[in-house]
Amino acid sequence: MSGELYRLFYPRSIAVVGASRDPNKIGHILLRNIVSGGFKGKVYPVNPSTDTILGLEAFPSVSSINSEIDVVIVAVPAEKTIEVAEDAGKAGAEFLVVISSGFREVGRIDLEKKLVEVARKHGMRVLGPNIFGYLYAPSGLNATFGPREIKPGRIAFITQSGALGIALMGYSTVEEIGVSSVVSVGNKADIDDADLLEFFGDDPNTSTIILYIEGVEDGKKFLDIASTVSVRKPIIAIKAGRTDVGAKAAASHTGSLSGGPALWEGVLKQAGILQVKDVETAFDYARLFETYSVAAGPSILVITNGGGAGVQATDTLAENGVLLSEPPEEYVNYLRTFLPPYASTRNPVDITGGAPDEHYYLALRKALEIPGIHAVLVLYCQTMTTSPLKTGEAIVRAVEESGSNKPIVAGFIGGSEARKAIDYLIQRHIPAYPTPERAAQALAALYRYARLREAVKRRLDLLRLSGEIHSKIPGELRREILKK
Repeated sequence: MSGELYRLFYPRSIAVVGASRDPNKIGHILLRNIVSGGFKGKVYPVNPSTDTILGLEAFPSVSSINSEIDVVIVAVPAEKTIEVAEDAGKAGAEFLVVISSGFREVGRIDLEKKLVEVARKHGMRVLGPNIFGYLYAPSGLNATFGPREIKPGRIAFITQSGALGIALMGYSTVEEIGVSSVVSVGNKADIDDADLLEFFGDDPNTSTIILYIEGVEDGKKFLDIASTVSVRKPIIAIKAGRTDVGAKAAASHTGSLSGGPALWEGVLKQAGILQVKDVETAFDYARLFETYSVAAGPSILVITNGGGAGVQATDTLAENGVLLSEPPEEYVNYLRTFLPPYASTRNPVDITGGAPDEHYYLALRKALEIPGIHAVLVLYCQTMTTSPLKTGEAIVRAVEESGSNKPIVAGFIGGSEARKAIDYLIQRHIPAYPTPERAAQALAALYRYARLREAVKRRLDLLRLSGEIHSKIPGELRREILKK
């Protein structure tokens, strides 16, 4: 894999300017996370006041290191960053990762511009400033002052909020959601969301991208790159500033241009991006996309032991543009061979609250065998007559025995035992959630993404076709057309 940002994520060497022996300082935490995170490249602490930090030889400056440096992480006061950038540039560094705050977000636009000017003079790219760092699991690189332990996975998270990003690193671990990368972009003085989308769009270690975005400077660049990426991989956006008052708050946070809420909704839709209102929904979607990326067909079957849960799921699906159809006659006839006469064999299929675990197995196993059923939503309400874990095991057995790759999503409603069953299902790559609404909304996202992706493909095809036709018109005629 190549690209402008390759060495940012696959560095051979890193220098940490502002590395400290004080365990409470950001420079120390950054260095410790890099060293303990499994990074295999060379690491150089830069601090003129000491000889060693964490057992590593320390250097007074980047240029005093007798080795090539790919990435320079800067954790010094804002006023000193220009001097560091000049020194890093002379040393031949490719990237500056500027942790330091005190730039555009506090009105120091001049200092931020100067930082970028110096970097560009030396051919360096800048990530930041005003960030908590970045993480890339495939390289064993945790160059953040966030949590040390992260579960590796295939979700890349790009965030404009530092504190929120750090919190979500911990949240993803608790929820057992694996990440390929977490990147804090802060003020986006140089490297922006579009640059990172382009990298992760080509990254074989990333299957889904989550954005926490407050605003962009170059809307056309963002739309063009996001559109080409979204037809290949799902992009989920938590758009800050969905209201006018929220947009003002976003502008004051990082000094970025948020734009009007209605404008942003249209841009994200045109780019094929799934917009969500909250962090919980974003990670719910990401959990689903970890396992499934394609909706096999429109026919969804809901299996439940609680009529209320089925109704809630039906409403949620409908609100997201997904309508249930009646089950195939073959399936209905099969259900009547073991369900009590008062069970509902319509859709949702209500196997009743007294149903044993085995009924979940029988109902799901047959549904996975019938071509006319394309996805299954399994809902379980904890009762005194069933065990959540045994029901989870019945679901897994049906999936494994059928060998089906149809999307299967579960919603388990109950207490601590239901939570254990959810964890069990997740560990076996079946997306599972604690409410029927969250389970249904996640499954509906698969269909929303399919619709968005097809719309983007059509738009890109039309743009390509119009470009080809336009290029074949003789020069003089083309000029006449443009005048009109």
